[in-house]
Amino acid sequence: QVQLVESGGGLVQPGGSLRLSCAASGSIFSANPMGWYRQAPGKHRELVATMTSGGRRNYADSVKGRFNISRDNAKNTVYLQMNSLKPEDTAVYYCYAAVKKNRYTREYDYWGQGTQVTVSS
Repeated sequence: QVQLVESGGGLVQPGGSLRLSCAASGSIFSANPMGWYRQAPGKHRELVATMTSGGRRNYADSVKGRFNISRDNAKNTVYLQMNSLKPEDTAVYYCYAAVKKNRYTREYDYWGQGTQVTVSS
């Protein structure tokens, strides 16, 4: 069984910062990529950022220059540093990982339970 546990959400004023963390545990051979998606009320879940184990990053245009994704491969942990937050960043943020349980299987998608980020004055 694979589990993704997120932490770090909360309420922040516009222009503020938050840091999300997500630790993957269980039967993991590789978790690649890992990343973050978000879902605002009434909207579809959308990509925020992903990162491969080799360091390649991918960001949504709406967060480029404000958010930074990083990861600790040894700990199967991914982080999202969110700066200059805007009210439109308000959403539930979900951690994502494409996990192989051994070298012979394909990747399976796993999701965290979600953490609320609210940007409001």
